[in-house]
Amino acid sequence: MKAFQTIRLEAEPPLILITLNRPDKRNALNPQMIAELSEAFAAAEADAKCRVVLLRAEGKAFCAGMDLEALQQIAGQSYEKNLEDSRQLAQLFQRICTLVKPVIAVVEGPAIAGGCGLATVCDITLATPEAKFGYTEAKIGFVAGIVAVFLIGMVGEKRARELLLSGRLMDAAEAKQIGLVNEVVPSDGIATRAKQIAAELAANSPQSIAANKRFLADISGLDAALEKACIANATARQSEDFKEGVRAFLEKRPPRWTGLA
Repeated sequence: MKAFQTIRLEAEPPLILITLNRPDKRNALNPQMIAELSEAFAAAEADAKCRVVLLRAEGKAFCAGMDLEALQQIAGQSYEKNLEDSRQLAQLFQRICTLVKPVIAVVEGPAIAGGCGLATVCDITLATPEAKFGYTEAKIGFVAGIVAVFLIGMVGEKRARELLLSGRLMDAAEAKQIGLVNEVVPSDGIATRAKQIAAELAANSPQSIAANKRFLADISGLDAALEKACIANATARQSEDFKEGVRAFLEKRPPRWTGLA
């Protein structure tokens, strides 16, 4: 299979394994990883031997969100470029969510911001007890608009509001309790459990699974909601609070917010 720079793509029919592979960067997202993930999921969908996709990560973190270099670039980009970038992330999340084959996330370690978004949009999410989840965008003056489109349907609007506005972290047990995680599995058994679930899914009708996923996507109205989210993201990226939030994050200090004026 094709070799990538930020991920690994491996075939173990009837599975395809997609592994985030920037452990030295805590598997943080950057434009290249987003593009490579989109290509890998497209390849999995086109592979007739693939019945289930496993998304996992190398190293101690599942995904720490956007990396520092990407954040610096975002803060200096034009609205048009930020809108383009937001659409690319939205397309990745939508591709994963609407893939005609089931996608299982295996979360070991932190899944933060965009990394939490990756875990959110998968069909089934397994986590170790040590995993942490958080939509932390508000802490740097950003808007978690894209993931909110998916999150509301999973945990309810009231819970989604609290998570998005607080930006707090939660452990795997709470993530399971609110419906973000399907199962919490000890680290020494999570790989085996993921493949067990994958085998159960692979035994089902692929046409039925695809039809169910298409139906769920159709009734959710994703297209219109995601375009609104992309506009909200691009607009937030132009704000003074976002620029200050990124500066404060990079300088490891509390942000000095400008307020609503």
